[in-house]
Amino acid sequence: MIRLDAKMIQNKIVHLTSVHARYDTRVFIKMCGSLASYGYDVYLVVADGLGDEIKNNVKILDVGKISKGRLQRVTKTVIKVYEQAKNIEASLYHIHDPELIPIGIKLKKAGKRVIFDAHEDFPKQLLSKAYLNAFIRKVLSGLFAIYESQVCHKFDAIVAATPSIQEKFLSINPNTVVVNNYPLIDELTNKGGWSKKQNRITYIGAIAERRGIKEIVTAMEYTHDVKLNLAGIFGEKDVERGVKNQPGWLKVNEEGFLDRSEVKKLLAMSQAGLVTLHPIASYIDALPVKMFEYMAASIPVISSDFPLWVSIIESSQCGLCVNPLDPKAIGKAIQYIIDHPHESEKMGMNGRRAVEEKYNWSIEEKKLLSLYENLLQ
Repeated sequence: MIRLDAKMIQNKIVHLTSVHARYDTRVFIKMCGSLASYGYDVYLVVADGLGDEIKNNVKILDVGKISKGRLQRVTKTVIKVYEQAKNIEASLYHIHDPELIPIGIKLKKAGKRVIFDAHEDFPKQLLSKAYLNAFIRKVLSGLFAIYESQVCHKFDAIVAATPSIQEKFLSINPNTVVVNNYPLIDELTNKGGWSKKQNRITYIGAIAERRGIKEIVTAMEYTHDVKLNLAGIFGEKDVERGVKNQPGWLKVNEEGFLDRSEVKKLLAMSQAGLVTLHPIASYIDALPVKMFEYMAASIPVISSDFPLWVSIIESSQCGLCVNPLDPKAIGKAIQYIIDHPHESEKMGMNGRRAVEEKYNWSIEEKKLLSLYENLLQ
């Protein structure tokens, strides 16, 4: 039997997810990629059924996919993730899903260091789950908030994806660090001139009613000589059917799911990026990565007029903020971008400058590495 010395174990980091895709931008590309580039022995445990592999010096271990509903996922899949985690002799484990909190506590009891990564304010997110009735949503949200407060202080650290999430967890666990999900500086860089762009605006990401798809498509009825590039997958079949029957759908190019290189090409030909999410609790204080990716790609942002988002857009002078529930206002903003190319180009340049100076992963990476170094000393 080969025994690992303490130094080898200390250099081994395991990221665990039962939900996220193996090439998830935050988990794999940014976090695991950064750690691997700095010499850590990085493992990523996933549950997608695509098998094991080594990519970008990250060892990806797949526990298999269960496609029998959420209950099976939060029971059988979580157990499989835990068993795989135990098989990897490491000293630090980084969990990325609320349903993995119980196995994080088990790993703590086994003497391991554990970080919980709060991508979202989960109790708030539960309040917007359309598949639950209003009473159940409220009860589950309250119960999970109590659960968080009772167990998350046991973790060695909490990584929060936004300042508002950090503020909540600081009262639970003083060792809470915000690591914003800002873009890689060079990943979406567009070196082509504005004259090469087409009369297109783009939405990238999950497609759902609460993410504003109905209003976006309706907004196209108030535009002329412009197309909408829609890159993502519909999560609700009834919403998809309804949207595709709207008159504005005739102005939509449905792109489906795109990989990162295809996203880059799409943004390079676009004149603006849309992020008009509905004003629900889990979105208002969020920092959607697509907003900053549009900025990184040097195109203006058309965003919801939430106070936090307005402060970012207006201080950077990189886009327009609208009422996300008003299709006419969204259409007017789209048309303004198309009709004012010189001003739009300047907005895009301003957004790019803001990313280079402030909203980029290089800055957030330093926080993550510092946290790891402190925990592993």
